[in-house]
Amino acid sequence: MNIRSAWLLNSTDADGGQTRVDTRLAPLGTMTPNGVLSSRDGVIPGSVGGNEAISGLRVFGDTAGMSAKVAPGRAVVQSTEVAGAYPVVCSEHTSVTFGDGDPGYPRVDLVVLRIYDAQQDASNQTAAVIEVVQGIPAANPVAPKTPLGSLALAEVTVPKGASSGTGGINWATAVKDRRRATVAVGGIIPLGWGLGFDGAYPGQYRDTGVGLERWDGQKWMPYPQRPSWQDYTPIWRATQGPPVNLGNGSVTGRYIQDGPIVHFRAELTIGSTTTWGGSGSNGNWYLSLPVRPVAKPVHTVNFRARIGGESNGYFHGGAEISASYEEKGVARSWSAVQASGKPTGFWVDGDDPMPPVAKNWYEVYGTYEAAV
Repeated sequence: MNIRSAWLLNSTDADGGQTRVDTRLAPLGTMTPNGVLSSRDGVIPGSVGGNEAISGLRVFGDTAGMSAKVAPGRAVVQSTEVAGAYPVVCSEHTSVTFGDGDPGYPRVDLVVLRIYDAQQDASNQTAAVIEVVQGIPAANPVAPKTPLGSLALAEVTVPKGASSGTGGINWATAVKDRRRATVAVGGIIPLGWGLGFDGAYPGQYRDTGVGLERWDGQKWMPYPQRPSWQDYTPIWRATQGPPVNLGNGSVTGRYIQDGPIVHFRAELTIGSTTTWGGSGSNGNWYLSLPVRPVAKPVHTVNFRARIGGESNGYFHGGAEISASYEEKGVARSWSAVQASGKPTGFWVDGDDPMPPVAKNWYEVYGTYEAAV
């Protein structure tokens, strides 16, 4: 007998019950939960030649006609919650035959791996079988529901009038794979066989083909979670002297943090009512950071600005990252050169490298190490 289930018969090896080979071959242990006492049923993953994530219990037609074969494999079939989950092994290729097609309409049949247990159902038999559940012919046929205590393996479209004498079933297009994978609790459900279902517990993982997803109790989330860019509003101040007044100007910022690494961009735009301290009383300008940096070493990021009239071109240089002045630290800039190539070397403030006018902008950007 090439299909059998462990823990199905209350008998001994001598009278055809569970053998030691059955016990070794059939999957044991706690599988992925699907409820308090139930398990996620499915095929145990195992590839042949590395071509498929799951090769076990694949339904295919190898010759013309009305018969198909089911490849060897192992699975878990969940019956009712109180009946439990049945580990099953199919150790040889198994043939299944489909009834002739309806004269007027096509139909869709369902191939299932099914458990009959006389102690748990009204079947009056005890067996693990692979069988065909015949569908209803229709202009737009659908597959029948999966019977209780069964695992769907494939849908097979049977054309109208199909029979061995008329060429049978077109196996190149007739089979729709319905298998899904199950793994031991804590295992990762393989690509293509774990999508389209809710997780059973927070911390469950599945493979998407391009990465992993983790069930957080409500939805699947990419794992590890990728950081995303976020907005923040920098604070514009001067290190000494009268306070600056943004007026109708603006400050904007964006950042992304990946562990201890922070990438950021902060920009000040001067408005027509923006004011600051005059010559001799205006301290060096700074923009606050989104995340506090480590105190040492001092980081250097980039500075770029248009200050003064457009004829002055762009100024660019560096910015010193400091943990001082504001809760989350600041970037304080100096101008190195103009677009013309003329060196400057000024700390940026209301007078240096020159007085700004409305619509001028001042930008710092780069990468630094965040404090733990």
